[in-house]
Amino acid sequence: MFAATPTAAPTLFAATTDAVPAHRVGEVDNRSTYISFGLAYVLGHGAAAVSKGASPLVALPGWLPMALLGTGLAVGTVYSTVAAIRAQRGASRSDVLSGKLLGASWISAFTALFLAITGLAYTLDMPDLQTMLWPTGSGFVVGLIYLGEGAVRRNLLHYGLGTWLALISTAALFLGAPGLFWVLAIAGGGGYAVASVLEPRRLTALAKQAQR
Repeated sequence: MFAATPTAAPTLFAATTDAVPAHRVGEVDNRSTYISFGLAYVLGHGAAAVSKGASPLVALPGWLPMALLGTGLAVGTVYSTVAAIRAQRGASRSDVLSGKLLGASWISAFTALFLAITGLAYTLDMPDLQTMLWPTGSGFVVGLIYLGEGAVRRNLLHYGLGTWLALISTAALFLGAPGLFWVLAIAGGGGYAVASVLEPRRLTALAKQAQR
């Protein structure tokens, strides 16, 4: 989860054949997180797309798509946490506080999402509603958190990915199942793939700016 010359104005991405330099204090390398989350989207939502609906393409155990998705998201979360901890080394007290608050926002956001989805399904007496709301709602929440992280860290790539995830996750609701799973697998996984490719170029561009 592209070119700039030495005399050009600073850009977000810069093509280079050099190895990606060490990131600046407070800067996060998100490649491992993007790849893990992207695989979770492609494998988890992809498995749901081919196995759900009136005429499923493949018969799969009902637990398999969620297991694939959950495993990928868990691995991505670990990578994200490790990267955030490393980025805080040598950072100012205010930057460390911002990082901790952003980390806590994941817990708050998903707790609120759980209450909202569970409450709607219970009030409307539609337990099957959770099948649609959990994958799309999770993508929406992740997208909003990425927006906040991108704004705080001045990371346009992260901000752009958050915008993309928030929009496609909510738009997918119009398709119902299994259409929404196809959107999340292809568009969501594709978004993470593009971000993982652009991330090294972003870090290289930042390092060049710091050397000027």
